[in-house]
Amino acid sequence: MRALVTGAAGFIGGALTRQLLEAGHEVVAVVRRDVPALRAAGVVLHQIDLAASDGGAVGAALRQACTGCDVVYHVAARAGVAGPMTAFYAANVVATVRVLQAARAASVAALVYTSTPSVVFGDEPIAGADESAPYPARLSSAYATTKALAERTVRQFADVPTVTIRPPLVWGPGDPHLIPRLIARARAGRLAQIGAGTNRVDVTFVENAAEAHRLAADALLAGRITSGRAFFIGQEQPVALWPFIGEILRRAGAPAVRRRLSPALAWHLAGAFEALAGITGREPPLTRLVVAQLSRDRWFDQTAARRELGYGPAISLDAGLARTFPDAAMV
Repeated sequence: MRALVTGAAGFIGGALTRQLLEAGHEVVAVVRRDVPALRAAGVVLHQIDLAASDGGAVGAALRQACTGCDVVYHVAARAGVAGPMTAFYAANVVATVRVLQAARAASVAALVYTSTPSVVFGDEPIAGADESAPYPARLSSAYATTKALAERTVRQFADVPTVTIRPPLVWGPGDPHLIPRLIARARAGRLAQIGAGTNRVDVTFVENAAEAHRLAADALLAGRITSGRAFFIGQEQPVALWPFIGEILRRAGAPAVRRRLSPALAWHLAGAFEALAGITGREPPLTRLVVAQLSRDRWFDQTAARRELGYGPAISLDAGLARTFPDAAMV
């Protein structure tokens, strides 16, 4: 099989690319800059900025990259909490439309889209919802808003069979986002527990997230699922978030969290930080989305992924922690 991976230099895209190569597949990567390690591994690189203003040139380059591919994995996205809506829209919506159009032109047999559970995060906690959960009327970040718009486009696209994967809080070795930020804030004395610390959330070890993408492509190609489906995935069960954070800090040798904020106070502080960021253009140290993620239940029923994709996390939570922190002392 010949597979194209957008965002192959990223965290999930990199893990997916490694798994595809290990399984003996040919891999084509769409990246914004040259990645010698991928090239050395035998990956065919196409340097394309999916969000560039010259849509004609981007489309032509994408069609060339997709030619001869059986599956497209569209993993690339703009994440984070800072930046203008226009930048998120270009990277997450416009880029996705371009990938879909190129896949159609190249007669690709299946497209797997990397989404996020944030597309259904409203103002209320979520405990055990399944894929029937609706998109809320209001989303709390440019990232979530544009990912929801892109996901709707993918699910409604009629010309290429598609499937969407929603991996929550992806972590593991090489994590460039979640774990480094937690450790840095703890060491700087700027990490505070929000709320009672009993809220449960879904998390995903990166290799499990990558495997879910491959299983989704297999199910779509074999006709076991219909086009336009979306699936929640994760670990075996939701984790109590703050004990999980505490274990990460312990294994990293970082200070334990000592301070606590009420969710109401944290929410008001985050609103003020966001307003200031709108003036300065700098990333706020806290956002309302982060407050919600750190203080509310956010976990989902993953029965559909187990039943229809054959997904079950091959790497357990404890095994994932051991791989992420191999030198940590066990107590």
